[in-house]
Amino acid sequence: MNIDYALIGKRIKEARKEKHYTQDVLAEKLDVSIGYVSQLERGITKISLDLLGAIAGILEQDMAYFLDAANVTANNYLFSDVVSLFSALSVRDKQLAIEFLKLLSKRD
Repeated sequence: MNIDYALIGKRIKEARKEKHYTQDVLAEKLDVSIGYVSQLERGITKISLDLLGAIAGILEQDMAYFLDAANVTANNYLFSDVVSLFSALSVRDKQLAIEFLKLLSKRD
């Protein structure tokens, strides 16, 4: 199974910022280095389920939030991110995005 660790890291960073925690605060709560938290957030280091569970508890998120659509071979890979980005667009930009997606889907 191919896992998008960068996507998981991005979600860790977003949840951390939502709680107004710095990397230093999260690192201290996890008893790891700031550099390690940075590597996790950038997807450089693979994360264990135990550590992800600890992060989820500290950041008050369900583990599923971090793992949702992180399997690059899944049909729904990045679906929630696309929906979120699409919903923030203006009506005109949504029409452009749809036309662009139509072109992409016709490629070989």
